[in-house]
Amino acid sequence: MKNIATKEFALFVGFLFFGLVILPYIVYSVGNTVFGAYAGFGYGDFFGTLSAKIRNLDYVAWFLVLSPYLGWQVLRVLVFSWRRFS
Repeated sequence: MKNIATKEFALFVGFLFFGLVILPYIVYSVGNTVFGAYAGFGYGDFFGTLSAKIRNLDYVAWFLVLSPYLGWQVLRVLVFSWRRFS
């Protein structure tokens, strides 16, 4: 049981790192390409705004950061359900 909890915690930390560090850069880059320059002063301002929203417990910012882990969990539930009920 401890091994499963350790693996799940490591998975959560990995996805949290991805959501906090890599995903904001991807969002900024795609937004910059599709919509043009960010209204602020580049990526640093974008990341500062995002991190301020995270600290202020903005649920949209938290959803963005946690979306890789949440997507992984939804995929796991779908695979489990598919195997169980097919």
